[in-house]
Amino acid sequence: MLTPFGWIGRCLQCVGLIGTLVITSAASAGDYDNSPQAADFIKEMTQNYGFAHEQLTDLFREVSRKQSILQAISRPAERVKSWSEYRPIFVTDRRIAQGVAFWNENASALARAEREYGVPAQFIVAIIGVETFYGRNKGNYRVLDALSTLTFDYPQRAPFFRSQLREFLLLSREQQLDPLSLNGSYAGAMGLPQFMPGSFRAYAVDFDGDGHIDIWSNPADAIGSVANYFKRHGWTAGDTVVARAQVKGSRIEEGVVQSIEPTKSVAELRDLGWTSQAELRDDLKVTSFRLDGEAGPEYWMGLPNFYAITRYNRSVMYAMAVNQLAEAIAVRHSREVVQ
Repeated sequence: MLTPFGWIGRCLQCVGLIGTLVITSAASAGDYDNSPQAADFIKEMTQNYGFAHEQLTDLFREVSRKQSILQAISRPAERVKSWSEYRPIFVTDRRIAQGVAFWNENASALARAEREYGVPAQFIVAIIGVETFYGRNKGNYRVLDALSTLTFDYPQRAPFFRSQLREFLLLSREQQLDPLSLNGSYAGAMGLPQFMPGSFRAYAVDFDGDGHIDIWSNPADAIGSVANYFKRHGWTAGDTVVARAQVKGSRIEEGVVQSIEPTKSVAELRDLGWTSQAELRDDLKVTSFRLDGEAGPEYWMGLPNFYAITRYNRSVMYAMAVNQLAEAIAVRHSREVVQ
């Protein structure tokens, strides 16, 4: 394990010892050598967080600006028009089967996470399944390249990514990790659960107690971190996630709220023609939404645990995909246990 600043020495030592690496690095490095934004960031980190100026300057000489990242984040995402198109992307037989396999391989950690955080195993598995297909698609960009590119060359969201770059350097120091060795998505999301650096520092846990938090290759730490994230965002043990609504009347569309915020109460929705077989308090605020399914419109009430899932990704379709994948995994897992 490297000392807090040992990664700098290691990188420089490698450059000096391996001639081919010198050529490779020289061809792609130094993109931010003369960047005023990078210089200002380095100044902030040295003055406010105790980093050594020379060491950070040397580190950023190894950072590459990635045009492919700027293209990816600037390109409008392919618009999925309906739930009937979105659901088949994530709720598939293969993803369900691999989820059961992941559950079986990590049964002890999942059971302990459920006991300690109150989050059922299937929801932890489903998050990891949706985010990275159980670790198969964790991203191939160096996190430092991604966050630097977006901080210094994507002004639309520069403040956010600057904060994440700061968090990334802090977590690298705290965890004694080489920041040049860590890979993630083009937006800087990391590991099996795709935590941004700020989420890592706030919610990631050393679930196996080895003194080191590893969400890249240690499923136990990833499992505990997802469970802790949900718990800290309001997950309530034993509560359900969504309730299907039966609707009738001329005012049902007034109950549909475009945001994910739980703004309408069960009583208010009932006045608009929404009812549910689930027993829900009249004063309970829910996320009320419509999905365009294969058989036509579906109306749903997202309960507090549904809102907790949307803290991971602010999308009702994302939360529904996680919920339905979790349900399917749980059904198949229980069948295998019975057999």
